[in-house]
Amino acid sequence: MKDFTWTLAIPASEENIYAALTQSIPEWWTEMFEGNAQRPGQTFTIAFGPTVYKTLLVEELVPHNKVAWRVVDALIDLPELRNKKEWIDTQIVWEIYGGSGGTLVKLSHLGLTPAAECYEICASGWQNFLQSFEKFIRIGLGSPFRMTEAQLKEEAI
Repeated sequence: MKDFTWTLAIPASEENIYAALTQSIPEWWTEMFEGNAQRPGQTFTIAFGPTVYKTLLVEELVPHNKVAWRVVDALIDLPELRNKKEWIDTQIVWEIYGGSGGTLVKLSHLGLTPAAECYEICASGWQNFLQSFEKFIRIGLGSPFRMTEAQLKEEAI
């Protein structure tokens, strides 16, 4: 089974891409971010409302070339999913290749295959956040997940 992969060509430096992956995750993925992603061994948690979160361990950082995270905890509590923890022990690898016309960024989510129950939902989510990532790199303003007013009120109850 093939793991989910996606490649973007972005007219930006490897340094800017690497910085977005290590220092600016809330700017393009989700504003619900806690932790740190700047050094191997650090962990961070991203959330998408009260019922979906992932905690990632920074496994490998090769400045301007590679970022690798391991999912150490996760919950995707959606009614249509029976296995709400299938991201656990998957690996997310970003490879960065500079060139004369810009930079290629290859995302591989190792373990997220078509056999995964959440594959369609997760692949769609990745495509959405990769568009946000590219937008953030290009213009400095991404489209990260944000809690709506209704969700914020519900959380406060």
